[in-house]
Amino acid sequence: MSNPPTEYYSEERWQNWIDRIKDEEIDPEDESSARLLLNLQDDTAIAVAKIVAAYDDGDLGEEEALEEINDVREIVLSEVDIEDEEKLILVDGVQTSLVCVFFAAEEFIANGPAEDGSVSDYLGAAADAEAEEDLDAALGYAAQAGTLIIDDAELDMTVAEDLEYGLVTEWINGLDSLQSAMSDPEVVEEDE
Repeated sequence: MSNPPTEYYSEERWQNWIDRIKDEEIDPEDESSARLLLNLQDDTAIAVAKIVAAYDDGDLGEEEALEEINDVREIVLSEVDIEDEEKLILVDGVQTSLVCVFFAAEEFIANGPAEDGSVSDYLGAAADAEAEEDLDAALGYAAQAGTLIIDDAELDMTVAEDLEYGLVTEWINGLDSLQSAMSDPEVVEEDE
């Protein structure tokens, strides 16, 4: 089945990345393995950035843009068929990082950028909510930070240095990919 030219992301594209991860020796300490996982994440963030840009440019209506985001989310967050437990955990980490990217894009399309506070304010609030085990609130705050990033605010990655490793730090990784994608939405070549 061929993909219509307007499609921003396809199951086949995601599966190509997963097949590469299955076929390669993956060691998160190894630079080329880490780059492969980052490219997988960046590639998805670029698709999301292109949908948001198409919405911003008036090429997609709100409902259409939200449907496109949802289509990408369904592809990327579906269960992955990898038998190697370590690789599965690494892909799961990428999927976790991208959750916030999807929510931020949807929030931006539905309500525009957050109005009160900075990226680091929202991420601090997200970390506090995570510490209190209120993960819905944590994701909400992280998504608000993402709306600001989409709106050209700067994500300073040093904000993650002071945080305990957890969902918020994973989401910050995703937001970093989103920031790169918003500034340079060029397709990541699968053979890099």
